Amino acid sequence: MSSQHPFAPFVRILGRGRHASRSLTQAEAYDAMSMILQDDVEPVQLGAFLMLIRAREETPEEVAGFVRAVQDSIEVPPQALAADLDWSSYAGKKRQLPWFILSTLLLAANGTRVFMHGTSGHTAGRIYTRETLAALGIPSADTFSTACKQLNDTHFTYLDLEHLSPRLHQLIELRPLLGLRTPIHTVARMLNPLRAPHVMQGIFHPGYLNIHQEAGRLLQLPHLAVIKGDGGEIERNPDMSCRLHTVHESHASEEELPALFSKRHVKPDTLDIKQLLNVWRGTTEDEYGTGAVTGTLAIALRLMDTSISDKGALEKARTLWDERDRQLL
Repeated sequence: MSSQHPFAPFVRILGRGRHASRSLTQAEAYDAMSMILQDDVEPVQLGAFLMLIRAREETPEEVAGFVRAVQDSIEVPPQALAADLDWSSYAGKKRQLPWFILSTLLLAANGTRVFMHGTSGHTAGRIYTRETLAALGIPSADTFSTACKQLNDTHFTYLDLEHLSPRLHQLIELRPLLGLRTPIHTVARMLNPLRAPHVMQGIFHPGYLNIHQEAGRLLQLPHLAVIKGDGGEIERNPDMSCRLHTVHESHASEEELPALFSKRHVKPDTLDIKQLLNVWRGTTEDEYGTGAVTGTLAIALRLMDTSISDKGALEKARTLWDERDRQLL
């Protein structure tokens, strides 16, 4: 009889049946993800493992353990690579343009060091951040050295997951093969590889608000904001109320932010990235887009300054927008 594979116990914990199975502890999740990152699992084990978790949704403890394992696997160079705000971008947009990118560039233009990470192309028909930045004339980083230079020069950088964690990128690319998102999508969003003190999170399914919030608390993130963003990105839909979940120094809270407009806007028939440029430069007016930019910016401003209200943050965001350097893009 052949000996049991070292990864088999993790699959067994998750798949022993309705009454005998259980979730992984944070320590077990760490060990399991460490083996996965080192490619010490068989493909059939990996598929079974990911889908067993997907079937009942990952727990905050599992997410925290997975994230810690990935963080420990990423070699951030010992140089002046620091960020004020971690911003993940893994969903892509299909109904509206990625207005949130203008929010991050406005933050950077006003001195906030924004580290953005994400991935592209795993779902057809979506506009992803890397291609949007390229269309805006903003180069993406492909190494930590480049990211460091960009943060120092412009206070903004985007590093794709394929460069940040090649193995995790391989795992997230399994979505077309499996037909479903996996826990890796949650893990990637939570990475915060530079350990920025402020973290913005966007999710699509409302049930994940609490998962991200509690995982952030377990990871001891100083300041975290999680919203159900448009399309799953970190973008406030100005036509709808927004549920905001936060963690500030281990204290978790939530509140309902009102819609910014009384009537919903008509979804555009087509999406043209050039519209972002035109609106930034002021050659085109877009009420929805401006509302998305300033509404998203307001959440980030509140995350970094807990003393201001939603109304005060919106006023500040609108002032920053009105005073933007229109020649920046």
